[in-house]
Amino acid sequence: MQILLASAKIMNASTLVDVPMKSKPRFQEQAGQFALELSTWDTSRLMKELKCSHAIAQENQQRYQSFWNETEQLPAILAYFGQAYKYLKANSFSQDDLTFAQRHLFITSFLYGLLRPLDMIHPYRMEGKVKLDAAENKNLFAYLKPYLTDMLIEEVKADDGILIHLATEEFEHLFDWKRVCQEVKVIQPLFYVDKGDTIKVVSVHAKSCRGAMTRYIIQHQISQLSDILGFELEGFRYDSNYGDELHPHFIKK
Repeated sequence: MQILLASAKIMNASTLVDVPMKSKPRFQEQAGQFALELSTWDTSRLMKELKCSHAIAQENQQRYQSFWNETEQLPAILAYFGQAYKYLKANSFSQDDLTFAQRHLFITSFLYGLLRPLDMIHPYRMEGKVKLDAAENKNLFAYLKPYLTDMLIEEVKADDGILIHLATEEFEHLFDWKRVCQEVKVIQPLFYVDKGDTIKVVSVHAKSCRGAMTRYIIQHQISQLSDILGFELEGFRYDSNYGDELHPHFIKK
């Protein structure tokens, strides 16, 4: 079983957590070429392309200009600090948890493509629609798609052929998602709040649940799909009256 989790825009600058190993991103060379090009952009262009404030553009200009400073690198699973990662709580993982995660978790990234948790990365900000000369003048969705599709399918098939899809829909565009779903079994847990007359997705809750479910799978070293159904978080629990095998629904009443 492999897990797919989205990266986050908010990133940590450092960590004190010891990890059992350190690895190199599969697409480190391409990420470096992207970073080199981005390091030449002024803050106005970064603001426009990254759709961010002047302060964030300045911060990321500095990040790209110091991209090759290895002292600023940290493991991917400890680098991100969005809502899902607040509930993943990787800084409290044991060495066994981190080792299991390294074998079973992929993190999607617009800069690095696909990451294993202990891949060493530099803090950054990136958007999938950014077009770069280093990406053959394509946007990153288009450039990375063939590479990431092959890699993900290959890795899932090398395991048990099952992918737990806990990334956001936006990151599906990094892959030929139709092909992924044809070649491996994709399970996409969905998280809803019961509003009485309907059920609705509340974004912040969905992100929290994705992070917490990833933690649940890692800490319990789950290998059977049925064991995922025991997941609960703050009132969210599996409801067999909704969804299907590929889309188990977890609903907060």
